[in-house]
Amino acid sequence: MSVRKLKPITPGQRFRVVNSFDAITTDKPERSLLAPKKNSGGRNSQGKMTMRYIGGGHKQQYRIIDFKRTKVGVPATVKSIEYDPNRTAFIALLAYADGAKAYIVAPAGLQVGQKVVSGPEAAPEVGNAMPLANIPLGTIISCIELRPGQGAVIARSAGTFAQLVARDGKYATIKMPSGEIRLILLTCMATIGAVSNSDHQLIVSGKAGRSRWLGRRPRTRPVAMNPVDHPMGGGEGRSSGGHPRSRKGLPAKGYRTRSKVKASNKHIVERRKK
Repeated sequence: MSVRKLKPITPGQRFRVVNSFDAITTDKPERSLLAPKKNSGGRNSQGKMTMRYIGGGHKQQYRIIDFKRTKVGVPATVKSIEYDPNRTAFIALLAYADGAKAYIVAPAGLQVGQKVVSGPEAAPEVGNAMPLANIPLGTIISCIELRPGQGAVIARSAGTFAQLVARDGKYATIKMPSGEIRLILLTCMATIGAVSNSDHQLIVSGKAGRSRWLGRRPRTRPVAMNPVDHPMGGGEGRSSGGHPRSRKGLPAKGYRTRSKVKASNKHIVERRKK
């Protein structure tokens, strides 16, 4: 995987850094695993705008991803590594021995033709999904469940990974992508290896139009608003902003909003470093 800097033949390409997509092997998705994706434009069922700065963008189709890896013990062959417009990571098309097909979030280093399998009997190799109870300590993992059978929710975006640090009783100690150390049940599944497309963080869009293609509309700065619209709005001359706050008046920049009596607090061993 690598990135390329384009030559400045237009103003929009002057600072543009693009992904060379070396890992991608096909540009045609598996038709049976596509689903329609409706654009809401930030409006709810009554037509009222509930999310600002959303709308437009290129039409996309959803790729149905198998986050649960429930086909235990059935080996699958990697048919292709594909681009997915719905996420930053690449996806891999698996063809199972029983004839079924499925997409998974592709781990870094997964190759076409490679065999992957899920379940407690699997080997701890890239692309295999296993319960945390069976994964060797110190292994780099991704696509982790928080509750057994829920499906992967942790470490799914491009280049992210967690690490299995320890096991104690019925819990595994995981170092999360944020740096937080947390307890997760040993029966939860995780995929071996980090997520693909780690170069995603190096990409520079180059122009405002690219955000529009992604369906992101221009965002108004709070200091440019009036006091009726935002706590940081208004003011004449050199008075600008004040303390950073959200639209509702809650302080931004490090203000703790997590409940002191939240049930999952007991599973957090160490909070992330600032």
